[in-house]
Amino acid sequence: MEPHVNRTPPFSAALIERNGWKEVELCDRQNGTTVVIIPEAGAILNRFEVMHQGIRLNIIDGFQDVGDWKQQLTQGFKSAKLSPFVCRLHAAQYTWEGHQYTADKFLLNGHAIHGLLYDAVHEIEFIQASAFMAECKLVYRYSGDHPGYPFAIDMNVRYRLEEANQLSITTTVHNRSGKTIPLSDGWHPYFKLGRSIDTASLYINSRQQVEFDSELLPTGKLVPDKKWFKWAALHRVKLDNCFKLDAEQPLPHCTLRDESVGLQLFIYPETGYPYLQVYTPDHRRSIAIENLSSPPDAFNNHMGLIELGPIDSHLFSTRYRIEPIVHTSQW
Repeated sequence: MEPHVNRTPPFSAALIERNGWKEVELCDRQNGTTVVIIPEAGAILNRFEVMHQGIRLNIIDGFQDVGDWKQQLTQGFKSAKLSPFVCRLHAAQYTWEGHQYTADKFLLNGHAIHGLLYDAVHEIEFIQASAFMAECKLVYRYSGDHPGYPFAIDMNVRYRLEEANQLSITTTVHNRSGKTIPLSDGWHPYFKLGRSIDTASLYINSRQQVEFDSELLPTGKLVPDKKWFKWAALHRVKLDNCFKLDAEQPLPHCTLRDESVGLQLFIYPETGYPYLQVYTPDHRRSIAIENLSSPPDAFNNHMGLIELGPIDSHLFSTRYRIEPIVHTSQW
């Protein structure tokens, strides 16, 4: 008799209808890792579940269902895609090639925040799995219908789950407007390892912070800040700051660690995301760590602004990896 062979594929990918919407589920069956993406909710990452000490943990502070998303989206913009501008836009206005535009889809204290595409319904181009990964590609065709950004673009978002709890997210923006356009891109995920971020510590490959004014708009200057270049505790720390990453330092560029649960998250942004915005909400259950192509208000201050030429494309990519904290003894 031939020995029993487990022929279950190590990775799987599926489209599932539940919680009032369609969810793309990518799974690593060998490690028990599951990723859930919501195409109709701005292509957000809603769950990233790993097995840790026999318990299934979701490290994303996401939404319970479609109703929760509709009600709570603009309360914190959890996991939202930030495009075509990131974070704040001063007075919701900017000037481009001699014309003034008002991009006022959502205002906070008189400023536009988090772009125009955070609730865009994406189409599914493919969902697939192999012996080495599970992935999906989502597509959104923006027609330029908002008067504050009358420039047509295509946006492709590709999620890929690989072994060892590694998830990469790659966004490609293609200019269809026939003219050079301004562009910034980013993500707004909230991460949670323990019950509170007050038990966590943070490391960032940065020794410079973007200076903000009293309304959290950049002054145009970078100021020294080495606090997070070495490990620092988040206990009672409040952050809503933007850091310039040091590209000469080795990856990962950011690590979130919680000794109380024995888990750590590594973030590996590629060169398309040279800035990192970190925000601690008042509830302290999670922390927003945002990969950005530019600081806030780039349409006005032009710090890191991408000027995307006619028919050109630009790629932005980051990768997350979760692993247990392993302590080694030296004799």
